[in-house]
Amino acid sequence: MNMRVLKVFSVIFFAASAISAQVTSRYTDLDAEKCKTLELEEDEGGVYKGECAGVGGYKLHVLEGDLRQTINVIAPGGKEHELRLWEHFTAFTSVGPRAEWRVKAKKPFALIFRFNVSENPEDSSKTTSYLIVAKVSPNLACVTEIIKPSRKQNAEARRAADRSATVPCKIAE
Repeated sequence: MNMRVLKVFSVIFFAASAISAQVTSRYTDLDAEKCKTLELEEDEGGVYKGECAGVGGYKLHVLEGDLRQTINVIAPGGKEHELRLWEHFTAFTSVGPRAEWRVKAKKPFALIFRFNVSENPEDSSKTTSYLIVAKVSPNLACVTEIIKPSRKQNAEARRAADRSATVPCKIAE
């Protein structure tokens, strides 16, 4: 094989490798109507647990109690990882309508979702909309970043997600 042909094959191989290693996004609906209800009690503060389809064998559990929501990540082997959002926010909360999975080589490695927090005790209808970033693996899922509202919030959350494997879990303040 001559050197020129070898160079062409090398370029094609490296380009194909780069394409296959690209980070992409896939989405999961978090709306109760699109998830399977596992538990529902409508008395007093109410209790809800729904299971939402995920990506790459993962699932998400959306939990609600006392008008506060959180998400648990269920790994492909069935291990449940609690994101424990009520430790970061004590006010009334709700998750957004969908979650974004960051995926590389068909394997999810991070999760981004909107988290609406009622931070005004005088008017609970006024909310602040954060983006929560969590790293995800079969052995661990935890919040790594909480992105405050801004014009660049979505792009910032994706950058945070793409580096989440190297960031420690965020401990509630």
